[in-house]
Amino acid sequence: MHSLNQNIFLYINHFAGQNHKVDFLMTVIAQYIPYVCIGILLYLWFTSEKNEALYSGYTTTLGVILNQIIGIFYFHPRPFMDNLGFDLLSHKLETSFPSDHTTFSLSIALMLLTFKSTRILGIVASIFALWCGIARVYCGVHYPFDILGSVIVAICSAIIIHLFKNKLLYLNNYIISINNKIIRISND
Repeated sequence: MHSLNQNIFLYINHFAGQNHKVDFLMTVIAQYIPYVCIGILLYLWFTSEKNEALYSGYTTTLGVILNQIIGIFYFHPRPFMDNLGFDLLSHKLETSFPSDHTTFSLSIALMLLTFKSTRILGIVASIFALWCGIARVYCGVHYPFDILGSVIVAICSAIIIHLFKNKLLYLNNYIISINNKIIRISND
């Protein structure tokens, strides 16, 4: 499996460094898609989809926490730590499995898919999140199986939050009521 992971990495990463415009685009995607997903949550919050934004926030928080727990028990070097590939991004010497950027983005996207009102936005966010994962491999900071691990973590996180959705509604109502009070106070 390790050689398959490396071979797929080398195939995707071998395109890096060949075209400055593509490299620039891939580094932007690899670094900034999570911010786009945060922007989506803010958009939902300031429209009429506050519950969906909160559930997506819980999902991504759970996903990143699960990544940190996995990282405590399983260390996998990044490709550049194995002296493989071409690096477009500098990164700390830490475990690469699973990808936090991909888990973060995909967790938001998958939860948005569970609601009819945000399904189209969820599809768009899912495409962005998967491109983020591919770009992280292209840029030399993750192996493909790191991205696959992120997909699994994001799916698990979305399922868990979906299962506890009704219990979390009380927390949502509390957060929304605080938000409404702050708005009322600021308008007075």
